[in-house]
Amino acid sequence: MPNYNGNMSNDATEANNTTVTTEPTEATTQPEATTQPEATTQPEATTQPEATTQPEATKQPEATKQPEATKQPETSGPRDIIYIGKKPLMAYVTSTLIQLSNISCVTIKARGMSIGRAVDVSQIISRKTENAGYSIGNIKIGSESLESQDGRMRNVSTIDIEVKRNS
Repeated sequence: MPNYNGNMSNDATEANNTTVTTEPTEATTQPEATTQPEATTQPEATTQPEATTQPEATKQPEATKQPEATKQPETSGPRDIIYIGKKPLMAYVTSTLIQLSNISCVTIKARGMSIGRAVDVSQIISRKTENAGYSIGNIKIGSESLESQDGRMRNVSTIDIEVKRNS
């Protein structure tokens, strides 16, 4: 009990206080050391201009990749084409219906294994929304020659289905 009362053992509490004060001062000096590296903020300032030079270097190779980049805006530019992939079926139905609310004709395109999904999307739109007035227009089938990862040329089937708004 004398240890719990600070009045009886002043020496013990002073020893404990010095121990406690030395630990916080050491801990305080360590955080001060971590907060003092304002020099780290200055190198960050120097790294920021370096970072600006690095994106400029990446912008130049992107300029050489513009033919690929121009292909992407061509595919995403016209909003009247929906490319079928691996997303859920209703995602394509929804996006097609959204586009048909703004445009009178939307083309659904698919290649390879996604052809069946493209047919399903067009059938859902034409049959489930008969009252809304959507119909299937022209259907084009074909094939494309693509280079596989092996370097061999492969033929891939394609389909283009036009879905029209009747209004």
